[in-house]
Amino acid sequence: MKHLKTLLFATALVLGTSFMNAQSKVAHINTQDLVEAMPDMKTAKSTLEKMAKTYEVEIQTMATELQNKVKQYDAEASTKTQEENSKRMQEVQGMEQSIRQYQAQAQQNLAEQEASLLEPILKRAKEAVVKVAKAQGFQYVLDSTPGQGVILSDGKDLLADVKKELGF
Repeated sequence: MKHLKTLLFATALVLGTSFMNAQSKVAHINTQDLVEAMPDMKTAKSTLEKMAKTYEVEIQTMATELQNKVKQYDAEASTKTQEENSKRMQEVQGMEQSIRQYQAQAQQNLAEQEASLLEPILKRAKEAVVKVAKAQGFQYVLDSTPGQGVILSDGKDLLADVKKELGF
């Protein structure tokens, strides 16, 4: 009976040890904080803000020009023929359409520029996370950015190590 207890205890000890060794090492990182802290991201944001401001100024100039033309045409409407007023109405509608098209094109250009600027930043961040995680023996790295599904992030946080790897 004593041998059976000893045998069961030894078996439980071996199984427990192998179970502990079989567990995966898991870490977490807030990728949003990482990307926002990267110097490249600050440069990209600045570039996008300048581009957006340029489009905003151009659209505002076009809108002011349209408003001035509408005021002028309204003031002169009583002295013009029906045909001239109709042509002017079409011109105003064309200007409005042109402004809307320009706004849509500006939004598309901004989105494309944002994607082209962010792609290398996100790639660099991911490569650094993978490198640090592998170097420290982690098999899984969870994104602990709020709203990403991680309820508890009580394990190893790789943010400081990845920042160090990226040189900031």
